[in-house]
Amino acid sequence: MSFKAALLHFTVILAGFFAFAATASAQSLTLVGLGDSLMAGYQLPQEDALPAQLERVLKSKGHDVTIVNAGVSGDTSSGGLSRVDWSVPDGTNGVILELGANDALRGVSPEKTEENLDRIITRLKERNIPVLLVGMLAPPNMGGEYAQSFNAIYPRLAEKHDLPLYPFILDGVITEAGLLLEDGMHPNTKGLALIAERMLPITEEWLKRVEDHTK
Repeated sequence: MSFKAALLHFTVILAGFFAFAATASAQSLTLVGLGDSLMAGYQLPQEDALPAQLERVLKSKGHDVTIVNAGVSGDTSSGGLSRVDWSVPDGTNGVILELGANDALRGVSPEKTEENLDRIITRLKERNIPVLLVGMLAPPNMGGEYAQSFNAIYPRLAEKHDLPLYPFILDGVITEAGLLLEDGMHPNTKGLALIAERMLPITEEWLKRVEDHTK
């Protein structure tokens, strides 16, 4: 092979490599929202649920993402643990984990809730899937002792597993009747839109981790 032919051959290979790298860097990310009714969009059309609203906000900021809604109304941390393997399919780039609200409403032991969430996170980490943890606060009627134990779950897990944490999913919503359904517990479309906007900064930061895992 002549020097010119060899140089041309190398140039073609190099061009192909850079074309592949560019395609990989622009790869769309597939995320899964694993949660309960707050993720599922209780009594709302799917386009108004949190995964869809957060996906639209992220896309408006230039992020090429798809967020699959794996929320199940009424689900507990135990239910999430039992279905995490099939609710989060292979090829998932990241999981937004939001569970525990129904545990608190049912008075489940905070120790059990923490154990379940810990096991969910561990399974996802074993699959090399980054996690964004979304926290919950215990309802006031559960009493101070229960609230103290329950509310500490999410910061402790975030620290243990080095996860980004959105501390309270209903922050800025639960006290505003106009942002809730008639039951006074679940966000309406406007409420979920506000949650998506509030979650945007930490979600964008987390996406940097997700992108690193796809390289």
